[in-house]
Amino acid sequence: QLQLVESGGGLVQPGRSLRLSCAGSGFTFRDYAIAWFRQAPGKEREGVSCISGADGTTYYADSVQGRFTISRDNAKATVYLQMNSVKPDDTAVYYCAAAYYYCSGLEPPVDFWGKGTLVTVSL
Repeated sequence: QLQLVESGGGLVQPGRSLRLSCAGSGFTFRDYAIAWFRQAPGKEREGVSCISGADGTTYYADSVQGRFTISRDNAKATVYLQMNSVKPDDTAVYYCAAAYYYCSGLEPPVDFWGKGTLVTVSL
């Protein structure tokens, strides 16, 4: 069974850091690009970052460039999203998603999704 499970969400104060994890199972993890999307209340879902499976090429949304870092550990079948200097505008449900091989941009054609983890940035 193809599965992605997000973890690491929660309440964090503005300016602090948080690390999200996306653990995959049931497929050859290294063959898939993994992307992070987010959806804030009342807003459309948007791409946040993506890392290719083939060569580790990364992409970032302008809104998180320089603050967020995506990385992957294929041995652990896990992708991480390190979120630094978080802002209230980063509040959203964060989803990871798998796309075969390459990101081909920030929002790849997704094959399957995780269920999401909530990040709330507030005092």
